Amino acid sequence: MKWTSEDMDMYLKAKEYVDTIVLPLYPIALDDRIKKTVEMTEFIHLLTVQLERQFRGRLIMLPGFNYLKSANGEDVLEDLLKWEKEFLSKGFKHIIYLTSDSDWKLIEAKMTGSLLWLPTIPLQQMDQQYRNTILKDQLQQLITLFVQKWEKQE
Repeated sequence: MKWTSEDMDMYLKAKEYVDTIVLPLYPIALDDRIKKTVEMTEFIHLLTVQLERQFRGRLIMLPGFNYLKSANGEDVLEDLLKWEKEFLSKGFKHIIYLTSDSDWKLIEAKMTGSLLWLPTIPLQQMDQQYRNTILKDQLQQLITLFVQKWEKQE
């Protein structure tokens, strides 16, 4: 379910079936890394739109966690851990983070949720058909990972 009032009405009626919350991690940099961070955000956003469609009714797709690439990683993690605590207190069994920022892999062990890191694929230079094929392939891999996580804990 998307972070919309219409979808949240659906969630409130069936929240016992929604056990997963997905939080995309979006880096922001206004220095020489600006284009790279924009590409990361665009790529993860495109995948999350498709992923939400695929698992509608099983998960909530949050709008994203924006953070400055220049910030101290431990400070950003501290903020994220507050979010995790809230998610767990609300009964979510699975917290999944999606990112293209490899820096998260350095602090992944400190997170309760599962980090899914995907290398950024610069899509803006591709023709639409090839772009759709790439996104579909990436989505299939994500679907497999989600199903494995759910099966592991059920």
